[in-house]
Amino acid sequence: MQLYNNLSAEERAALIQEAGKDRLTISFYKYAKIGNPEIFRNHLFIAWNELEVLGRIYVAHEGINAQLSVPADNFKDFKEHLDSISFLENVRLNIAIEHDNFAFLKLKVKVRKKILADGLNDATFDVTNKGRHVDASTFNELIEDPNTILVDMRNHYESEIGHFKNAMTPDVDTFRDSLPVIEEDIKDHKEDKKLVMYCTGGIRCEKASAYYKHKGFKNVFQLEGGIINYVRQVEENNLENKFIGKNFVFDERRAERISEDVIAQCHQCGKPCDNHVNCANEACHLLFIQCDECAEKMNHCCTDECMEIAALPYEEQKALRKGKHSSNLIFKKGRSEVLKFKK
Repeated sequence: MQLYNNLSAEERAALIQEAGKDRLTISFYKYAKIGNPEIFRNHLFIAWNELEVLGRIYVAHEGINAQLSVPADNFKDFKEHLDSISFLENVRLNIAIEHDNFAFLKLKVKVRKKILADGLNDATFDVTNKGRHVDASTFNELIEDPNTILVDMRNHYESEIGHFKNAMTPDVDTFRDSLPVIEEDIKDHKEDKKLVMYCTGGIRCEKASAYYKHKGFKNVFQLEGGIINYVRQVEENNLENKFIGKNFVFDERRAERISEDVIAQCHQCGKPCDNHVNCANEACHLLFIQCDECAEKMNHCCTDECMEIAALPYEEQKALRKGKHSSNLIFKKGRSEVLKFKK
């Protein structure tokens, strides 16, 4: 029985193009006790592969974290399958504001130690003792309260292109890095301030709220469903939108525009811009912000050196990469000395 992809991304993209059917971009998470993640992983792959679901899904003993692309025609069957799993019945689905049929091109269901790399020892605190979930309306009220500390639980490259007004935006590379940094910055306000947190879809705040309550913070709140759900509620209920710029997303779209404000700048020339790209040199693949003019001038690369390498025949590029270990130090998220206008 097939438990893996047998089509390349290019082949899948061609099939999606040929089908001409709309797809929905969806994300969800759920903390739950899963006895055998490997068996659960295989069950999901078999069922979702039949429904032509694509995406990136992490399964662990602690639950599931999923970002998906589902054919609109198959959404009902997909939802019925979710509801057939006891702990996923009526799970909140964050449906994207902007859909892209090519957001995901493979179905990847992976077993991990954790569904979120948080660096925490969950045995040392009660992960179910979470902060209070609030909707968009209550969130808007809270962040106008002078006794509120609003914290962006995302990473620097996410908040750089969009965030809520007056939010703390830690200059960190990972969620794991953010926890001690934030705690140190607000340690003197454990009892006299309301700690309000938000992230993309809610999963980071879910764990962070329990962690900060364990650390002694008395009034902890989190935006339910994150920015994705907030924007949907704002539109449905005609609320004031307090998010400025773009919401970074982890698929081929890279971002959803929430407001017309452009709060970032091209990392190469400094022109107002909020379009993330990856360097065309596969051995670099640096994520950075690049305007159209610089993209044309630099052939979608971050440096002249990368531009020269990207211009070589593919086999020569491949030979240059041979034997070199790829890691997060290579595939950096918007940090490099060559980015002159990186804030």
